[in-house]
Amino acid sequence: MTTATHRPIEADESPYALSHLDALEAESVHVFREVAGEFERPVILFSGGKDSIVMLHLALKAFHPAPVPFALLHVDTGHNFPEVIAYRDRTVARHNLRLHVASVQEFIDDGRLRERPDGTRNPLQTVPLLDAIETGRFDAVFGGGRRDEEKARAKERVFSLRDEFGAWDPRRQRPELWSLYNGRHAPGEHVRVFPLSNWTELDVWQYIEREGIELPEIYYAHEREVFARDGMWLTAGDWGGPKEHERTERRLIRYRTVGDMSCTGAVDSDAATIADVIAEIAASRLTERGATRADDKLSEAAMEDRKREGYF
Repeated sequence: MTTATHRPIEADESPYALSHLDALEAESVHVFREVAGEFERPVILFSGGKDSIVMLHLALKAFHPAPVPFALLHVDTGHNFPEVIAYRDRTVARHNLRLHVASVQEFIDDGRLRERPDGTRNPLQTVPLLDAIETGRFDAVFGGGRRDEEKARAKERVFSLRDEFGAWDPRRQRPELWSLYNGRHAPGEHVRVFPLSNWTELDVWQYIEREGIELPEIYYAHEREVFARDGMWLTAGDWGGPKEHERTERRLIRYRTVGDMSCTGAVDSDAATIADVIAEIAASRLTERGATRADDKLSEAAMEDRKREGYF
């Protein structure tokens, strides 16, 4: 009688091994549940952009079938894309969520902020954000930042402590070994939480495809009236563009990231489906913010300077 021999199962062949996307999802769900257990008044920053959409999708999964135990917070510059605001409102209504809106326009109207000469309001979001955090007594604020986006964001931990002024000090970052997160903070301080820290832009899009997540239509190729400024295609609008010497033209474009219309550039693209977008991103050598965000091109340390002041 012969004895059967069996080849050992390799680690990546285990029937219990998680796929790459499953592992990322599990990590993010774990972060949401940790925050729910450690903090009293968390809030999710929700802009209607793809990262905040995926973040909300993960939060819905983390607590299903119960409702998400956090409110949403949107810092509205007044220069947002109409399609994105419409998506935000549909999403809030569909899931019966609570939405807090911090309006940059209100701060300008009452004199707490002044318009910038270049017309962009993205850098003006810090004061309304910190005011909303203080007013709402939020002790943990979820953001959709990812480490692959930008150098300053690559320095962030998943739990990022902010002082009583909302400022970020990279020297106060805490170790996060074995997925252990330290949310301890003094009165007046709060913690910024980044559940998508270890995701890439490609991961986000592959997850959107797998989960069948709806996005605002501006993420896909469409014809739009745009004009060229500083090497980017910007959308014409009441925010201050185009100027007299800047001519508009109709082009087939899409947006890789979504923010203030005055600083978010479009890219020439015919990617009309999720599969097209994934193929386009896989071939790209530029990060989404590096290619399309004017506010990150102000200086080498533009993002880090704003983060130290309290920006996300």
